Amino acid sequence: MSDGKPNLHSVRDVTPQLEYRTIHGYRRAFRVAGSGPAILLIHGIGDNSTTWETVQTHLAQRFTVIAPDLLGHGQSDKPRADYSVAAYANGMRDLLSVLDVERVTVVGHSLGGGVAMQFAYQFPQLVDRLVLVGAGGVTRDVNIALRLAALPLGTEALSLLRIPLVLPALQLAGRLGGALFGSTGLGHDLPNMLRILNDLPEPRASSAFGRTLRAVVDWRGQVVTMLDRCYLTESIPVQLVWGSQDAVIPAAHGELAHAAMPGSRLEFFDNSGHFPFHDDPARFVELIENFIDTTAPSVYDRDALRGDLRRQLRQGDRDPLVDQGLRRIHVGADLEGHDQRVGAVRRAVGLHVEHALHAVDRLFERRDG
Repeated sequence: MSDGKPNLHSVRDVTPQLEYRTIHGYRRAFRVAGSGPAILLIHGIGDNSTTWETVQTHLAQRFTVIAPDLLGHGQSDKPRADYSVAAYANGMRDLLSVLDVERVTVVGHSLGGGVAMQFAYQFPQLVDRLVLVGAGGVTRDVNIALRLAALPLGTEALSLLRIPLVLPALQLAGRLGGALFGSTGLGHDLPNMLRILNDLPEPRASSAFGRTLRAVVDWRGQVVTMLDRCYLTESIPVQLVWGSQDAVIPAAHGELAHAAMPGSRLEFFDNSGHFPFHDDPARFVELIENFIDTTAPSVYDRDALRGDLRRQLRQGDRDPLVDQGLRRIHVGADLEGHDQRVGAVRRAVGLHVEHALHAVDRLFERRDG
């Protein structure tokens, strides 16, 4: 790195500009706007950097905002490659290195939330703050459509989108469904989910989508979790954002992540689905700006991080409050996906007992209400 300044054009326009860098032989596309401290916006599966257009311009009035197309998505190359969350985190590190960006506030949505968490785990020295929006990788529950798509023949079915009129018919059905279901979670999310199908008829795009999906989801749900290492974010300011009617990743996942991350903040967008930054972009921008204004950037302390890891290795018997929490969770175990929540909250309770018990109570208040 030269002088610590981002290796970008003198972009002072708040209108995002599409740029490219070739890294490890693959073209990486990203949209960049503004100047100031850096924010990295990471989109979800099948999506691309344009999903942030409702908020990127506004954030760029104060920040350098970088929104990449993940490998296999948007205008980036779509090779036969590793599409795991760890590989995506490596890709974000490489892009920032090429751009001479030394530290960022990372904002990740859906799959991008899992990538953001993995990025903070792998490269804590690069992270100022962490914002997880309807993030994947908390516990198993996920929309049934993604579970079906992860089946052996599920992604092959995407080839049907290449048949003339199939994609327009699905998108029309999505618009009608959105109008029919109105302000419900499905009504909010269905048009966005079908919008993502736009790029998938292209064979390389559908192949990359399938590889990415199978890396994180199988027929039983999500196969990755961040809960076992959330305690490592204690020194990083964390903001969690969820739509209260999220039809893709349940809002209860926000409660679980909040319980497992000491000191984190949790904000629910009422009457919002999986894309709260689409449903209320002005509020989302205000939330991000306030979060940055009211928190100091994390300070990377390698010795403290090592100490946290060693303490976890030395942990012995469980606190009695953990068993109390688990008994509370097992009440009403007829909930769909309940076994997955038990495992998730078991870890959360063990990490932050009082906070987690409160979160468990709120989960059951939501169910009973």
